[in-house]
Amino acid sequence: MKRAFLIVLDACGVGAMPDWAEFNDPANANTLANVAKACGGLNLPNLEKLGLGNIVELAGVKAQTNPLAIWGKAAEKSFGKDTTTGHWEMAGLIVDNPFPVYPNGFPAEIINEFIEITGCGGVLGNKPASGTEILIELGEKHLETGLPIIYTSADSVFQIATNVSKIPLETLYTWCEKARQILCSRTRHEVSRVIARPFDGNNSKDFFRLSENRHDYAIKPRGETVLSFLQKNNCQTISVGKIQDIFCEVGIDQSTEGKSNSACLENIITLLKEKNQTKPQFIFANLVETDSHFGHRNDAKGFGLALEKIDLAIGECLELMTENDLMILTADHGCDPTVAGTDHTREYIPILAYNKAFEQKTNKNIGIRPSFADTATSIADWFGLLDNWQKTIKINSKSYI
Repeated sequence: MKRAFLIVLDACGVGAMPDWAEFNDPANANTLANVAKACGGLNLPNLEKLGLGNIVELAGVKAQTNPLAIWGKAAEKSFGKDTTTGHWEMAGLIVDNPFPVYPNGFPAEIINEFIEITGCGGVLGNKPASGTEILIELGEKHLETGLPIIYTSADSVFQIATNVSKIPLETLYTWCEKARQILCSRTRHEVSRVIARPFDGNNSKDFFRLSENRHDYAIKPRGETVLSFLQKNNCQTISVGKIQDIFCEVGIDQSTEGKSNSACLENIITLLKEKNQTKPQFIFANLVETDSHFGHRNDAKGFGLALEKIDLAIGECLELMTENDLMILTADHGCDPTVAGTDHTREYIPILAYNKAFEQKTNKNIGIRPSFADTATSIADWFGLLDNWQKTIKINSKSYI
């Protein structure tokens, strides 16, 4: 009874793509390499033996003559560098029409309708901003007025921040739902995600975001994904962490919460220990903290420590895997904490694919894949559904396993 574990190391890009300038990115963006350098080297023994150091030169992580895993990297075919675009593409769905972004804030028609429908009385902000910096700037004003803080980023997101001592969580969530309805009613303003960003604290010196109460309101996938495809083909699909939000629960049989990396990794390990499944399983997980806690906050050392904790858990996963288990480690974009700005970076993503039988392969270098979608195709191949999958998707995609 086969299983496949697709684990997304959020924002762990491995070098700027050739079109980096079109995204206003720095030419030297290389999230993993720059994090390793900033940390004076990383201790990642399990990722090292899988072949991470073969994909990109990393301080402290040696390239292997014969790594355990199939290794390589992938370019993003869709025009984007956001969470939704990256995850949809690795699930086999190319985003042909990029999600809208708002470098000058949201237009008056959107904001005015939001104020009218929610009855919130007005808004603060309405501009691109760092999630922590805007709390310092406008958090106290929010406490005085009760007006929600609206902000965006280089990504297609409509974010609403409110203090839990001023605005109840349920009210914030209702406002987000109404914002989602407004944006979906206008195709050209259909942003990829509305995000509830609750925070706590009494003043600009001690405000902090409540990550465990964050909630994302995405749009439904615009076509078939490997999740919905496998679900239709007698495979149980399980999400871990924010995957259920990214795909609006479409194609997902079972959702497992995981607001932190440790919780997600614990859930993955629990699933690996279970040996009595009644049908094939596809487990799709996201480890968000490298992005949300460290990439966006320009914390390279925190990023490095998070990677080392992930590496320890990967070691436990490898010990639990059987010959019927496939594990693919990848990313959705970059978010280099060492370069100017706090936004995602348009980067290649790493690919490490491991099954015990792969250890015997002589050539495990799969090079640069033309699309993240090759991962979805490889998963379909693992379950013996390659021909049906390739007839389903709208892109010429090949398996690398």
